[in-house]
Amino acid sequence: MAQKKAFVLRVDEKMLKELEKWAADDFRSINGQIEWILNQALKKQRRSKPE
Repeated sequence: MAQKKAFVLRVDEKMLKELEKWAADDFRSINGQIEWILNQALKKQRRSKPE
């Protein structure tokens, strides 16, 4: 498994609430949801290298 690195992410309160709802709907943690969103964006832009 790839090593993960922690970093601070600042988002406004409304966005955080929306992300929390989306994560709960998908049975993910907020961190898991943000990782999933970022991975999808990278794949869409073809910036993610195949594993």
